[in-house]
Amino acid sequence: MKVKPGFARNYLLPQKKALRATKDNITYFESQRKVLEAQNLERRSEAEQVGEKMKDLKVTLIRQASEALQLYGSVTSRDIADAANAEGVKLERSQVELDKPIKALGSHRIKVHLHPEVTVEITALVARSPDEAEFLAKGGKLVAETERAAQEAAEAAQRAAEQAAALFEAKPAAEGEGEAAPAEAGATPEEK
Repeated sequence: MKVKPGFARNYLLPQKKALRATKDNITYFESQRKVLEAQNLERRSEAEQVGEKMKDLKVTLIRQASEALQLYGSVTSRDIADAANAEGVKLERSQVELDKPIKALGSHRIKVHLHPEVTVEITALVARSPDEAEFLAKGGKLVAETERAAQEAAEAAQRAAEQAAALFEAKPAAEGEGEAAPAEAGATPEEK
């Protein structure tokens, strides 16, 4: 592979991430290829075993938040890695894939790269208290105070509409019964 000379000279070669493509280096690399491929397969199988253990991992992060469920700070990949380490799972922050920091309470699915070919999803529960985290772990969903008030108002309006419809349907039937009742009442005095 060709790279710019400055990149090779200043970064790749001093960090020993690359070698110059000389005949000696090419023959050395070819001789080491099988060893490198075997090491890669071994690391991959180890990563798959760790991934099987981690796939149901839930890390809990307690943070302060507003009533609109917005965090006062944010949760970063470092926070998730630290929480996983506290759970007994060794993770580096570079293994946690987080497109942008988490800024809301709730349950979030996070991708973790254990190996370039092995990716696992874990759950990060961001809550204000341990009780709230337990509620989220059971599959509950947090609702903001403003949304909750709007939902309650909508439910109350729906109940009122259902009651009005039931009253409206019951009223014509009562009117029909009311017409028959006076006729019977009128017939009763004439018979006397």
